[in-house]
Amino acid sequence: MLKIVPDPPHQNKYTSQTLEDLLVQISEYLVCALTVSRQTIPLHTKPPAQVLTLAAMHEINSAHTLVEVALSRMQSRH
Repeated sequence: MLKIVPDPPHQNKYTSQTLEDLLVQISEYLVCALTVSRQTIPLHTKPPAQVLTLAAMHEINSAHTLVEVALSRMQSRH
């Protein structure tokens, strides 16, 4: 049987946060990911694994920079 009334949207903990709050939280997650990546470098003794970790660190750092730019643009509007 088909439902006539759709289910309400799923509420999660991020729905009530502002875009600025979400960007700050993303920035914090990226800093944590970068820190974990830095800690794994000494664990990888072979160059291929080190190169992959360094590449991941570069991508995380680039994403963090973009988030910081977005945050600075939002804060300059206020």
